[in-house]
Amino acid sequence: MDEHDVTGGTADVAGTGLDDLHAALDSRLADADARLLRQYPGEQPRRQPVHTVYIPADRVGRGTAAQWGEQALEALRDAAPDPAALVAGSGLDEAAVAASLPRVLAKLAREPIEDLRIDLEDGYGTRPDTEEDADVAAAARAVAADLAEGGAPPYFGIRMKGMEAAGRRRGLRSLDLFLRTLLEAAGDLPDGLLLTLPKITSVDQVEAMAWTAERLEHRLGLAEGRLGFELQIETPQSILGPDGTAAVARMIHAGQGRVTALHYGTYDYSAACGVTAAYQSMAHPVADHAKAVMQLAAAGTGVWLSDGSTNVLPVGTPEEMHAAWRLHAGLVRRSLERAFYQGWDLHPHQLVTRYLATYAFYREAFPPAAARLRAYLGDGDGGVLDEPATAQALSAALVRGVRCGALTEDEVADAIGVPADVLTGFAGRRVG
Repeated sequence: MDEHDVTGGTADVAGTGLDDLHAALDSRLADADARLLRQYPGEQPRRQPVHTVYIPADRVGRGTAAQWGEQALEALRDAAPDPAALVAGSGLDEAAVAASLPRVLAKLAREPIEDLRIDLEDGYGTRPDTEEDADVAAAARAVAADLAEGGAPPYFGIRMKGMEAAGRRRGLRSLDLFLRTLLEAAGDLPDGLLLTLPKITSVDQVEAMAWTAERLEHRLGLAEGRLGFELQIETPQSILGPDGTAAVARMIHAGQGRVTALHYGTYDYSAACGVTAAYQSMAHPVADHAKAVMQLAAAGTGVWLSDGSTNVLPVGTPEEMHAAWRLHAGLVRRSLERAFYQGWDLHPHQLVTRYLATYAFYREAFPPAAARLRAYLGDGDGGVLDEPATAQALSAALVRGVRCGALTEDEVADAIGVPADVLTGFAGRRVG
């Protein structure tokens, strides 16, 4: 070796005798590697709904989703008969409305509800067992009929009463009855089935729900792990434990892989924190704190996040509807900017601004995201040097836009230069 060949000689020396050390490191960290993959598997590959619509069980029947779409379209015709009126009524700019409105109209006619939650909790109240039994069974049969006819939302399920002592017996009874009736009417549990556990005040309740789901699977002849559930985060105890730890993080993992989403409950949580009714809002500081903790707890776990709702409904005169639409559109946009890609809707007229604000957000994000991705993939010049994790986030935003109807696969593929399935795979790839 040349006496000046320092690089080559150093490399040879440095690489000598490390095989045993490498093997020892792999062995030492094997459990940690497996635990990381198990606890933080990355994003779910399936489509996340942009909203959840809560409807009391006694108001759910065949064709409910289509009826909500018709009511939303009627509200548009009555309160915003032309684009200029919708611009004024929504608070969105003219270009955003022009680009999004045709897509919103098509969405309201084709798929007005992405996720329907049959409510047996606050929106339904406490009723005699015979009445709740009848409403649960009727709602399950109605959804099964819509499934058979192709008119059911992509996602649906129930919010039963939770694990608190006062409601747990009734909650279990309704959950069992709903699942049994749906199995009988539909022949199987659809992939889009979602269950929501409300009023959680301890990690023990999440563990109990996971235990209950396992027992119900055995009783109903379902595959192990078939029943997942969402956690409704609406109590201070679900954010901060008595020892000062983030309880919601422990709850996700206490679900033993069954927790699918965290939903923020605006009004219960605000009230429990002492916020007076006039100031209870998705935008209040106590809400932002809770949602920031939820976001950290869910990061990398594949658990979806959902913001809450506004109870200011777009009803009444056109002026009153416009004021409520502007509020709702602003809150939807605010949630999207903070990476909460889902929220609650409580009234058919809220569908107008749910989709209008959502579509405007993704269409606005499309050109710069496409340019940066094209540059990242080596087919363009960009002024931003993106890392893999950022490129993945850019891809995920475009995939979300396509899945909800704001963008088309063809326009995204043309702008980036890769097929839509390649982009979807890149968006879901584990980074780090």
